[in-house]
Amino acid sequence: MKIIARTGIALLLIAAVAGGLGYYFVCYPNTQVDDEGVFYIREDDSFENVMGNLQNNGYIKNSYTLRLVSRLKKYPEMVKSGRYRLKDGMNNNTLVNLLRSGNQEAVHFTFNNLRTLEQLAGVVSRQLEIDSLEFLETARRPDLQRELGFTPETFIGMFIPNTYQVYWNTKPEKLIRKMAEEYRKFWNDTRLAEAKKAGLSPMEVITLASIIEEETVRPEEYPVIAGVYINRLNKNIPLSACPTLKFALGDFTLKRILNKHMEIESPYNTYKNQGLPPGPIRMASVNVIDAVLHYKKHDYLYFCAKSDFSGGHYFSKTLHQHNIYAKQYHRALNQRKIY
Repeated sequence: MKIIARTGIALLLIAAVAGGLGYYFVCYPNTQVDDEGVFYIREDDSFENVMGNLQNNGYIKNSYTLRLVSRLKKYPEMVKSGRYRLKDGMNNNTLVNLLRSGNQEAVHFTFNNLRTLEQLAGVVSRQLEIDSLEFLETARRPDLQRELGFTPETFIGMFIPNTYQVYWNTKPEKLIRKMAEEYRKFWNDTRLAEAKKAGLSPMEVITLASIIEEETVRPEEYPVIAGVYINRLNKNIPLSACPTLKFALGDFTLKRILNKHMEIESPYNTYKNQGLPPGPIRMASVNVIDAVLHYKKHDYLYFCAKSDFSGGHYFSKTLHQHNIYAKQYHRALNQRKIY
């Protein structure tokens, strides 16, 4: 009986020790996080990469117990890429469950003040796990552009500058499709009704907004300039918009538009061609788009930059008055030796 009793006590002690070790391995806090706790797992990262990165970043107190729990839960075969948020004091079980589930935290993906898809590709590659060249190749696929309802000329207008919730490891095509969905959400019933009232399609609104955004740095002028251009469109007068020439020439650094620039053969030359160009000349900001939708109704047909280079413009109803302002501006350009 004594032997049986001793054996029973020994087994209880072993069970207690095993239980204690089990609790320590699984449930004891094993993370230390004194920063934002953002942890990235790339698509080609192995289990060993993940363990090494956790340790190198100082997030793990005891890597041996984490490895043991990871293997018990088959995590080495279930590594999922993503952007994860670690919290101080997480135990091994909670941490492994988080990483194994792929329950990552979304990125606040933001872009604004961009002109080209190339610039957007750079922003994408800095904020997400997407190669810039892969993004560009995907974005330029004619079949994808057609499927989403755009042309090569209008595709840039699909991207509405804003902040979006996107997973860090999102694939290029999935990101583009999300942007197309956000574009459709942006054009709600209210905005569609305003566009129709202005006699413009949504893409024509964006195209006009893209020109206006290049014309002035003063937000209060957006709806006024929009009114000028809509007046010209309604009267079948060429827009004669300098930014469209800069786009056609591929040089937005031009400080002065000369007669020779106006001779360029391009559908974007709004001095030679009536109506709007084939598509936006940049990504138009939301506030400029809305300024076009709520354009100011007036009788102005012309505007000219002020000769004091304040960034503002003079607005005119007649060509005679416009030419007076234009001469003042060109005189000021000459005085500053801007040729």
